[in-house]
Amino acid sequence: MKFLVINGPNINMLGIREPDIYGKQSYKDLIKFVKDSAKQRSLKVKLFQSNSEAAIVTEIQKAYRHFDGIIINPAAYTHTSVAILDALKAVAIPAVEVHISKVPEREAFRQVSYAGMYCFKTITGLGFKGYEEAMDALVEKLK
Repeated sequence: MKFLVINGPNINMLGIREPDIYGKQSYKDLIKFVKDSAKQRSLKVKLFQSNSEAAIVTEIQKAYRHFDGIIINPAAYTHTSVAILDALKAVAIPAVEVHISKVPEREAFRQVSYAGMYCFKTITGLGFKGYEEAMDALVEKLK
């Protein structure tokens, strides 16, 4: 199975950005963690990170007929991007939404997830392990 792992704006700043919320590990650490987790499960993954909504939409569109599942951390676009929701719906690839932080315990404006309206599962507050759980959920769904 082949999964596309998308990370949105400011995820590249992990370890620097609000470490009390997002932890002290870097984006480079996240890349290694996801690749190692995928290898342990005999999965292939492509990682993509962008601060641009348009680039994320384009990457989702390019996934059509090339990936079995999508793991997406839309970051701030979670709460604002109908375009990302529409792209996910258009390609109709099973998707899991992941957030490193405990979104339900955060600000009121963060409680709406457009991407989550398409995703069959949302995982929050598990740090990097949320990506592992997302892989397992996708594998289970695709069996």
